[in-house]
Amino acid sequence: MNIGVDIGGTNIRAGIELGGTITKQHKMLLENKDSLAATLSQLKDLIRPLTQYPIKGIGIGVPSVVDVSKGIVYNVMNIPSWEEVALRDIIENEFNIPVSINNDVNCFILGEHRFGLAKKYKSVVGMAIGTGLGSGIIINDQLYAGNNCGAGEIGMLPYRDSVLENYVCNRFFEDTLGMDANAAHQLANAGDSRMLAVWEEFGKHLAAVIKTVMYTYDPEAIVLGGSIAKAHQLFKKGMLENLKDFAYPESVKRLTLLLSEDDNIALLGAAALMHDIQ
Repeated sequence: MNIGVDIGGTNIRAGIELGGTITKQHKMLLENKDSLAATLSQLKDLIRPLTQYPIKGIGIGVPSVVDVSKGIVYNVMNIPSWEEVALRDIIENEFNIPVSINNDVNCFILGEHRFGLAKKYKSVVGMAIGTGLGSGIIINDQLYAGNNCGAGEIGMLPYRDSVLENYVCNRFFEDTLGMDANAAHQLANAGDSRMLAVWEEFGKHLAAVIKTVMYTYDPEAIVLGGSIAKAHQLFKKGMLENLKDFAYPESVKRLTLLLSEDDNIALLGAAALMHDIQ
């Protein structure tokens, strides 16, 4: 059994992976994010009840750049006090259990590859669409993180007057409509014509991300996850329409697009980090 931990800017979750499922799950609202000591204390309190079981390792997914070899995280998104944290050493010293750290979206796609929809694919890219846009990459059945755990940051590529992420995350709806994606989703479901048009435009921008992924990695499959992916019926038409001008049409035909179904997939992926070192 391994513990999987998913650290977000608002909530932190932890659970035990057993046979490809998450059990004994705990969740906390992350408080006092300007205090390193307070947030680390919360994280330890979240993990501690799970260590009463025969745990072999703890895998942690963090929304940041990670020095995987040293277990250090840098400039964690939405946690101001986590500028440089030797997280692996801190947690190992607390619980005397081996720890592995990686980027949260890398954990998402690792979970899909080991336990979820992408099990049968050797080459797959996962995209988490929500507050931001993150990507994780599997090549030849192995997680590819890059030299600084920053591989797959497609959202930071230049696009129009900004970067791709600003057009393919919640910020797009805030900038366009003055509301978040959830509110735009509800109004579109109620038949609001303006909202339906904006979601179709969102699909157009998402198609630009998918084309970038295809030109760069040419994967067998792409898995879409995150809160905004749940509105896929609203952006699907715009997305598919704007994939038609891809230079290699046969590649589009052979690409499999999947929608993540398991809310615990990032926890499973975090736990799976330990499988590779045990």
